Amino acid sequence: MDGTQWIIFILIIQVIHFLGTWKLYVKAGRKPWEAAIPIYNGIVLMKIINRPWWWVLLLFIPIINLLMFPVVWVETIRSFGKNSLVDTWLVILTLGLYIYYLNYAEDVQYIEDRSLKPKTGLGEWVSSIVFAVVAATFVHTYFIQPYVIPTGSLERTLRVGDFLFVSKFHYGARVPMTTLAAPMVHDTLPILKTRSYLADVDPETHKTSWINKLQLPYMRLPGFEKVEKNDIVVFSLPADTLYQFFKAQKAVIKPIDKKSNYVKRCVGTPGDSLEVINGYVHINGEQLQLSDRAKPMYMYDIYAKNGVSSKYLEDVDASDYVRKYIATNINESQYNGLAPYISGARPTDDGKIELYTQENGIPTDVIRQLRLSLTEEKPRSRMANLTSEMVDALRSNPAIDSVVQTIEPKGEYGGAFPQKPSLYPWNNDNFGPIYIPKKGTTVEINSRTIPLYKKIIRDYEHNEVKVTGNKVLINGKEADSYTFKQDYYWMMGDNRDHSEDSRTWGYVPADHIVGKPVFLWMSFDNFRQGIANWRVRWDRVFTTVGGSGEPVSYFWYFIGLLAAWFIFDFFRKKKKSKA
Repeated sequence: MDGTQWIIFILIIQVIHFLGTWKLYVKAGRKPWEAAIPIYNGIVLMKIINRPWWWVLLLFIPIINLLMFPVVWVETIRSFGKNSLVDTWLVILTLGLYIYYLNYAEDVQYIEDRSLKPKTGLGEWVSSIVFAVVAATFVHTYFIQPYVIPTGSLERTLRVGDFLFVSKFHYGARVPMTTLAAPMVHDTLPILKTRSYLADVDPETHKTSWINKLQLPYMRLPGFEKVEKNDIVVFSLPADTLYQFFKAQKAVIKPIDKKSNYVKRCVGTPGDSLEVINGYVHINGEQLQLSDRAKPMYMYDIYAKNGVSSKYLEDVDASDYVRKYIATNINESQYNGLAPYISGARPTDDGKIELYTQENGIPTDVIRQLRLSLTEEKPRSRMANLTSEMVDALRSNPAIDSVVQTIEPKGEYGGAFPQKPSLYPWNNDNFGPIYIPKKGTTVEINSRTIPLYKKIIRDYEHNEVKVTGNKVLINGKEADSYTFKQDYYWMMGDNRDHSEDSRTWGYVPADHIVGKPVFLWMSFDNFRQGIANWRVRWDRVFTTVGGSGEPVSYFWYFIGLLAAWFIFDFFRKKKKSKA
């Protein structure tokens, strides 16, 4: 709904409120008309139920209001003597309409000085839980959101198993657009594995569905920063059409704020001309200088005439390389024991078996337990994912002859955006140049440029686009130009050869920006290998995400302050007891 429609909707709610409560207002010593004045009626109602006036503000905050309306309904009926469990459930299950029954059918009496303290232990427990959830939802939605790094697209800057706090207020919190949603969860309910929100996501009906009319327009609270190049940013994935992530299903049209959250580095801002040359980002003709905390990774071909040992790669902490073992003989039981560690196997011409694993290899204790005779190959050439520091370390190793970055040649199509190889034969290493749209700027539209901007015009700015021959029709009219309604950004992972990012799905609209990671409070190695194998990366715990220089852990400073507080509190209480 647009602004006018929302005003009409709110006025209808006010009429419903007036018709269902005006007699109760009178019984509480107020005037009937006070139940009809928007906002003022809420302040008066808070006085009637003996609750603070600022509760009215909570009724207008999306998501928070879904929790607060039932609380206000219950408080209202209790102010008129309806304290039973049956009354409580009736007012909740009827969505507050039980108050109509009390207003017209029952001769209830107003209890002016009722006790606000719950009468049972269960009631006190429920009250505490409700307001804890309200407070946590408010913080989660508008200030700080926890986030865990699930994939390696930002390795080694941010690592799989890093637990972050993402600031919503740096760029300004995005007001929730989906008004009917469960608090404290994103797009899926835990355990139940179903959608956490009410919306029509069917591509055929989502534009006309009445329930989607309840969506709020995009709004953002004021922030104190703008998204800049080099910022690490959490955003709603523009290309997300999955009902549930990592599960193949029919494509859906999800609300913006319920699209899956991604985290990447912003490498292009509105108005920039971006090009990737041999794997390196160039902005307006100049190579982008990353922050000194950035640790981009690229795939390299490592060669040694005497063979590249896995130990050389382990010593520099390389990743994404394959290890091959040769087994002279292996039975079914042994193979089943190896299954969790291997990615593939095949027989050789001389009757042996080749076993392939990722960089972790096969643990020595597993080999001993299964009584295997294995030999790991040392191929002369191996591919591995490396940072510049790892490259320098390998090149300084006298046993290594060469370390060469692998690059997709310019002009060789690699599936990159906008997926039009006849016009734009781009790949991840050689891409562009491409213009990043800025709000208010106008670009030429024709059969050659429309593939770059069609998704923006159609999906993000909600116009009808049709291409007929060399003609481009926007909302049924032939167009030769288009003016953008919002800013756009270009996001890429630091793990450049193992990141699905803007090079695949294009621009990130401003209304998809979620927040800025600011603090890393916990980090686990082996995060994907089950909780029993998790190992804390102590050097990353309690570190900041931004800034310059090597990250410094503040964990032990925190422990020291905590210990100092407990010691102070102990002696304070001891002194107080003696007094």
